[in-house]
Amino acid sequence: MSNDDGTNEGINSGDEILTEEMLWDRIPEVSGEERADTYYELSARIFARGQYDEALALAETARDIYSELGAGVSNEGLAQAYSAIGYNLNQLKRMDEAATAMSKAVELLRENKSPIALELACTLGEWWYSSKNYEKVIETMYECAQEHIVDGNNIGSANDMHLIGCAQRELKNYEEAIICFQEARATFKAEREVLHVARCDQKIASCYNEIGEGEKALEAARKAIDVFETGHDHRRETFALYEYGRAEILLGKLDDGLATLDNVLQIAADEDAKDFEFLIEIESRMATVMRQLGRMADADEIDRRLASVRESLG
Repeated sequence: MSNDDGTNEGINSGDEILTEEMLWDRIPEVSGEERADTYYELSARIFARGQYDEALALAETARDIYSELGAGVSNEGLAQAYSAIGYNLNQLKRMDEAATAMSKAVELLRENKSPIALELACTLGEWWYSSKNYEKVIETMYECAQEHIVDGNNIGSANDMHLIGCAQRELKNYEEAIICFQEARATFKAEREVLHVARCDQKIASCYNEIGEGEKALEAARKAIDVFETGHDHRRETFALYEYGRAEILLGKLDDGLATLDNVLQIAADEDAKDFEFLIEIESRMATVMRQLGRMADADEIDRRLASVRESLG
């Protein structure tokens, strides 16, 4: 919630910016749109302090007043109130509700042909993704991609297609995801966005692994590894290396694949903020390969340990 997000710049009286105390004192003195504006401004001030529950309640009050005023006022105030509600809900980790509120803000802003509608729509797509509503991600971001193309914003369009690809991958629509990632990759390459090209390659490799195309997965993962290694982007390099190991296993190179996954495991385990879900995924795959290689005791020991970790994760 800032001016860049389409909020107003603050209520003022003449040349004087009203303090928060003055805003509270003002509420009994004003009505209608001015009263709604005051609640909205208070919400913005309190949001900036990180008091999201209180800021949410104020934004909801502003929304209710704007709604009651109906067609007599511009939709912009109502849209701002909905966006404020969305930002507060997002901070409170109520992602479904946040996305629903922001979708209403985007709808109103598009009706008004507001220039910030596209920016908020992109935020909305990310929130739908966080709430795992992948169909909504695809619907929202396709519209954003078309608007970015019309605006001549190629990077924006490529980012939209990348997020659509991620949503398609979560839905297990791997062929559709590959098409999206390839389209995004082509645009990023044309714009010389090398790291973004590699991000697409890593995800393309993931999709090829899922559909059993080991050679293509190996090739895409290798490209991603080369870029991330050169750019010293070690976290992304780890994920690309994981896809490379999966591809090796898929192609029957079990010892090579196991060695690659063990390397990935060592890197991931050395991270300060440990991603235990990723660690479990790596070791589970390693245990499967060990069984294929006849190393039953080693695989059983991994499974025993991972059972404890899963229990701790709940």
